[in-house]
Amino acid sequence: MGDPEIDAMAAVANALADLEEESRDRVLRWAADRYGVTISTGGRQAVGGGVNGGSPRVAAEEIAGEVPDYQHFAELFAAASPKSNEDKALVAAYWIQVHEAHESWASRLLNAELKNLGHSIPNITDALSSNMRKKPQRVIQLKKSGNSRQANKTYKVTHEGLAYVQGMLHSESDE
Repeated sequence: MGDPEIDAMAAVANALADLEEESRDRVLRWAADRYGVTISTGGRQAVGGGVNGGSPRVAAEEIAGEVPDYQHFAELFAAASPKSNEDKALVAAYWIQVHEAHESWASRLLNAELKNLGHSIPNITDALSSNMRKKPQRVIQLKKSGNSRQANKTYKVTHEGLAYVQGMLHSESDE
């Protein structure tokens, strides 16, 4: 007979092993709610999305608060330290929408910023689509001009997307 705590951890690890990240997040949030525990990462309370190495989401009050003042996209990018193409695209979109005050934008603007830093994304549309598949969505498509698959599309970062990037920035500054 082993340690019950270790046995429980092993059972949880086995139960989550074959689930996708979003499903694991939902299961862990449900378990935390069910058993009345707070999940924290890096000393900050995670409101969700922070499980399994992701950045914790930030409360609406923190988003509405003062946005860190970055003079250059390179400073924001370095502070956020995105690893995946979908996160790189989201950080670039955050820059365009928040710091350059574009209410909506085309993907070519993002890749132009990323290319200047040497971080261009081979298929920016795929990276944005990945953010749109998240539940809740981090990016939404507002319109499409033309009928082809390569038609010009206009996007916007959602509240969830803004919170996610803010979480990336806050987790870096907390370390």
